Amino acid sequence: MEDFQRQFILALLGYAGQRDIKPQRLCELSGVDHKALQRQGKYPLNALQVNALWKNAAYLANDPLFGLHFGESMQLAALGVVGQIIQTSNTVSEALSNAGALTPLLTDIFRMQVNHHKKTFTVQFNAHEKRAASSPHTFKHMADFLAVFVVHELNGLLLQKVEPLSVRFPYRVEETAEYERVLRGSLKKKAGELAIELDNSMLNLSILTADYELQSYLLSKVNGLMKGPEGSGTLETRIYNYLLTNSYLYSLSLEAVAANFNISPRNLQRKLKEEGVTFIQIVEAVRKTLAEHYLQSGYAVKDVAYILGYNEPSAFLRAFKRWTGTTPAAYKAAKPY
Repeated sequence: MEDFQRQFILALLGYAGQRDIKPQRLCELSGVDHKALQRQGKYPLNALQVNALWKNAAYLANDPLFGLHFGESMQLAALGVVGQIIQTSNTVSEALSNAGALTPLLTDIFRMQVNHHKKTFTVQFNAHEKRAASSPHTFKHMADFLAVFVVHELNGLLLQKVEPLSVRFPYRVEETAEYERVLRGSLKKKAGELAIELDNSMLNLSILTADYELQSYLLSKVNGLMKGPEGSGTLETRIYNYLLTNSYLYSLSLEAVAANFNISPRNLQRKLKEEGVTFIQIVEAVRKTLAEHYLQSGYAVKDVAYILGYNEPSAFLRAFKRWTGTTPAAYKAAKPY
């Protein structure tokens, strides 16, 4: 299994853990060696195992839309493929082109293409019929995930809310309202294909990290917020600094951070518990620090929300009030830049 696929499966297991599913149990039911999967290096997963992971995750979570909600949960997804897209793209058009080339690194069932029309364009995922038929659970949940992935990644890269003109799925969708809530677009029933239709005006928009002046500014500010020299201090401090210096691109999952520190996610959580803190608390502390700094630097509240990976400004508003006891607007007014 390639590294991108491994990261994807680890992210899936991480999300299953958030849904109160024990990753070890999920792997056991699916015929996957959980310990081997966590170790650095390649661990081959076949199509039957991946299909079983999707099937059992949805069953244990009692959620037939597990793939859809998994995609929604990822904060500018902790997949290395996102970093590859960011590093090689200046505009939405380039980002989509590069994403299409990298899609096979995540799945061998779908191939992505962009179709251009007079006023709109569609991001379409064409399925390999035999592989889809032999792995029906992977096909269904991966299709849901990819649709959300496109919408939410564009949303984060552009610092603006992306709303598709329409979304089409290659299967019958029963829970229409939930799909439309997550995807922010209307569904076309019985469409027979997986495609997201968007307005042509988006194609030439610059993505966030194509603004190199802004990127340099964010990095310089972030470096000044670190707790001591990089690589020093407690595990909490080292993780805090690592998240801080990488957060300007996308949020990192527990699995991605654990891999960077050459430790299993379980042991990382155990060591943090010994220090009296959790991974989520460190993530929240980093977001609070960055949010306060960006607001003090003059950024609009909605821009700060998107920079930090929040898919909805309202979610950022609630989080900021929980951290500080006040709203971002009130905080910004009280501390003019």
